Amino acid sequence: MLTKEELPECPVATTVQLIGSKWKLLILRNLLQRPWRFNELKKSLEGISQKVLTDSLRSMEADGIIARTVYPEVPPRVEYALNDLERV
Repeated sequence: MLTKEELPECPVATTVQLIGSKWKLLILRNLLQRPWRFNELKKSLEGISQKVLTDSLRSMEADGIIARTVYPEVPPRVEYALNDLERV
């Protein structure tokens, strides 16, 4: 996660740095609706590779934009959802 000192002072530049890629914007669009599972996201984002989706989700989780919830079930279930952005 980036610290405030590492982010640009301009809010627009900060936004572009954090979510400026095409795929991250589309992932956020989906997560605004509800929490999604990995395969649901992959199916809804035509053309995204598994590696790019994984990297994008990990990056947004590290930046505190989304939360990854692992449910202790068999088989394991993982959901991605937006964090409360007021706290970020």
